Amino acid sequence: MAQRAQRQSGTRRPQRDQRRARHHDNEGIMPVLARLVREVEASVQRGRVVPSVRSKFQVVALLVREERARLKAETTLPEARRAEELKRLDGIAGILARTAVRDSSLMALLDDDAVVSDAAKELRRELLQGLGFEVEPDEDDEPEAVETAATARRVVPQSVVSRQLANPFLAPDYSAAGRRAVRPRRLAGWELLGPLFRSFELGGASSCMDLPEPSPVRLPGGLELMPHQARVVAAAAAGHRTFLLADEPGLGKTAQALLAAQAADAYPLLVVVPNVVKTNWAREVGLWTPHRRATVVHGDGHTVDAFADIVVVNYEVLDRHVGWLGDLGFRGMVVDEAHYIKNKRSQRSQHVLEIAERIRFRTGNPLLMALTGTPLINDIEDFQAIWEFLGWIDDKKPLGELMAALEETGLTPADHEFYAAARAAVIDRGIVRRRKIDVAADIPARRVADLPVELDGEAGRSVRAAEQALARRLVRRYDMALEARHGAEVVEGLDLELVRQVARWERNDKAAAKSDENVFSMMRRIGEAKAGPAADYAAQLVRSVGKVVFFAKHIDVLDAAEETFAQRGIRYASIRGDQTASARQKHIDAFTNDPDVAVAVCSLTAAGVGINLQVASNMVLAELSWTDAEQTQAIDRIHRIGQAEPVTAWRIIAAQTLDAKIAELIDAKAGLAARALDGSDEEIGSSSDVQLDALVALLTDALTERAAG
Repeated sequence: MAQRAQRQSGTRRPQRDQRRARHHDNEGIMPVLARLVREVEASVQRGRVVPSVRSKFQVVALLVREERARLKAETTLPEARRAEELKRLDGIAGILARTAVRDSSLMALLDDDAVVSDAAKELRRELLQGLGFEVEPDEDDEPEAVETAATARRVVPQSVVSRQLANPFLAPDYSAAGRRAVRPRRLAGWELLGPLFRSFELGGASSCMDLPEPSPVRLPGGLELMPHQARVVAAAAAGHRTFLLADEPGLGKTAQALLAAQAADAYPLLVVVPNVVKTNWAREVGLWTPHRRATVVHGDGHTVDAFADIVVVNYEVLDRHVGWLGDLGFRGMVVDEAHYIKNKRSQRSQHVLEIAERIRFRTGNPLLMALTGTPLINDIEDFQAIWEFLGWIDDKKPLGELMAALEETGLTPADHEFYAAARAAVIDRGIVRRRKIDVAADIPARRVADLPVELDGEAGRSVRAAEQALARRLVRRYDMALEARHGAEVVEGLDLELVRQVARWERNDKAAAKSDENVFSMMRRIGEAKAGPAADYAAQLVRSVGKVVFFAKHIDVLDAAEETFAQRGIRYASIRGDQTASARQKHIDAFTNDPDVAVAVCSLTAAGVGINLQVASNMVLAELSWTDAEQTQAIDRIHRIGQAEPVTAWRIIAAQTLDAKIAELIDAKAGLAARALDGSDEEIGSSSDVQLDALVALLTDALTERAAG
């Protein structure tokens, strides 16, 4: 945790001659942290959470983590002194937690994965330098070194070289001529990205731009477009060029993207997809636009056809090809399963954003489409990288037409009416969200049915013993934290803030992560224990309803299920992440076309997106995912256009274990996309992830039981 914070904010090196002298009660970093945290607390109590306060809050959180890590690693410090300093840090951390409870928007800044703002980096640097510490430059300040490491892996396929030699000069594009950057007037000086995200958190009408009436589209024989699909194609034909196509899974986003590219003449077209679906994308090109040639980038791209109209590449190999992809002259770019880029610090997100920026530079008005049925996983801020890809914002402010639309409202974030107007302005840039119930009423209903199972025998005893060991460790951490709170406010009964902090420590503890009793290993144990009952139930379904899809997360669970089916003489197809694209497609085709192949045994990560298994109407979810979005993606492999039967997902739950708690948490968080995109009145839960909430629930139950006993 401390290492991550150092990477984000620069590394701190104490000067040798000052190190020992700065650890007195009224000197060094402790009183500075205490003063800052009190300033933040007072500002939040007054309701004044301006950007500078957020920066102070984040800096205090970063420095508390770093100082705790330093104290634990310091070998020359007397143990009593170390304990005293750690107590003081706990007191500061407690104030941070109480302050975040007052304003939930601060909670996200406590997460390890929180992006450190430029203002926070600068404030941290000033504070440490003022205390006599040397601060190494942030790695972001050394782009040449980062660029050198990245470019070392890049390749240029021979076919690309041939194309560049055949056409060394790209035709100039004047479509952006006359456009000027929009300078904010009324909104100058306002921090706008936070309010834009907040406008979706508040909910409102369903999130879909006004689309034109569908016009006839010439399609290959036997194919038809549904009206909702044709409207997007008509919008592209009319000149709209940026789309966040967030239709619910199963509503035919691939066809809409390919036909929109055809309507916009956005060739050559780049399509970035997960590895498991890139072969399927090439098939879809042949189905919907057979007169266009597609090529798929594999590995180093030795077989790529650089003269093709459509280039399909997967996220996993972008680092090798980002150089030539940005220079080939693409006039359009589609990013499938766009929630893959929600973490802006990830390599694949950076590559996608880099390529999109270079396409915009070379092509004045390219077609840019982000496709995802689940654009929000944990937080409203999941939108940020997608909006940046589309060119609506950069990392600090709205851009172009969006900024102009916000100025035209005549409002600022200080006005309550700003949020509804801002939400509408973003939607008009190209958010398209339709639900199955609204545009495809002929798709049968679906339901999720929970099947509790009792874990018996050695597997059940092992799970219960591991869960008890984890609960005991959490209770010990809680008790130690209570004892260390010297001078801090005493809370009667169960201290819920401390419970959450203890859960966060547990989740971030690397030593705990290596043990056999942590939240991740617990779920794996439970999955292995459920494998037999889940496979048995799937076998029963085969006899009564026909084809069944079986989803699990871990290889051991998939192996156990396949062994059960083999013993019972049930033929199955296996769809996993370690298969080649051709082998995976062979298994999909076997399940779809061979009446004797009764079960598709699928990995949640490899088969949860982009494939069509609608030949089945029943599925078994043998293991829980960590998000409702992942679960929904899996179910939508069978609940999609063309499904003729009601769909049932049978979720296997290990009764009286952590499994049941996690199922409740996943269901509770399912309202995020509904409120932000569908105009639902459902409340959005906390932005913290399910792992953290599961630990909170486990510790709370253990402490409650102890108090009652």
